[in-house]
Amino acid sequence: MDNHMHGKIVLVTGATNGIGFITARELARLGGQVTLIGRNAAKCADAAEKIRLQTGESIESIVADLSTLEGICQAAETFRKNHQGLHVLVNNAGGMFTKYRLTPDGFEYTFALNHLNYFLLTNLLLDLLKTSAPSRIINVSSNAHENAKIDFENLQGEKRYGGLKNYGQSKLANLLFTYELSRRLEGSGVIVNAVHPGVVATGFARNNGPVYNIGTWIAGQLFFRRPDQGAQTSIYLASSPEVEGISGKYFVDCKPVDSKPQSYDRAAAEKLWQVSLELIEKARKTS
Repeated sequence: MDNHMHGKIVLVTGATNGIGFITARELARLGGQVTLIGRNAAKCADAAEKIRLQTGESIESIVADLSTLEGICQAAETFRKNHQGLHVLVNNAGGMFTKYRLTPDGFEYTFALNHLNYFLLTNLLLDLLKTSAPSRIINVSSNAHENAKIDFENLQGEKRYGGLKNYGQSKLANLLFTYELSRRLEGSGVIVNAVHPGVVATGFARNNGPVYNIGTWIAGQLFFRRPDQGAQTSIYLASSPEVEGISGKYFVDCKPVDSKPQSYDRAAAEKLWQVSLELIEKARKTS
């Protein structure tokens, strides 16, 4: 069996189902020492056991709600207690919320889970990634960024909220973060790339009521990719020797492609970085 990931320490978020589960399973099959993160303890245990049975490899799991600052910090702290290095971080956890609602920290849920989660968790683990170099970060984005723009006056839908619109903005934020992080990591031995997995039939966005759930299930059966298909590019970016040294790219079907022009706005990327730091610091002071 190909075990070229042997000895590599891997962390995959949102890995209890869908493309996160497939990514974690296949990286374990390749020999990676995989830890998965999920917000439900029973689902984490079930996913870890399924991967063990299917691959013969033991899997660690961390239970944490990555839509909250406490959950992100807890996940990072728990991982650091158990590991002194990190070779692959797959930021996969995400969601889309059709109705405006706030996290316990006062952030809009889509913004918190899809952007602040990636931003804070990565920064909390960045020293481990650097000391383990060559290492890799994979940020799961989406082609939903294509019609989006970063509106700093309405970053969290405070003035006008639309589920799909704010989801698209969060996926654009993933790309701005990826490209800015790549610039900051130049020469460190840590590469960071983003991926569009395709529209995949998973449990994604199944938190928006029965009518929405039924509609997405029907569409998934008819039109969407299977999770194993959607996970292939994340697996490729995490494991393939072909990617070594390639950073700051957007991959679709295991090939680098150009994302939309607004994702390359360096000033917006730098501002988003600073705004994210300020929002996190403010929330910590008031908690």
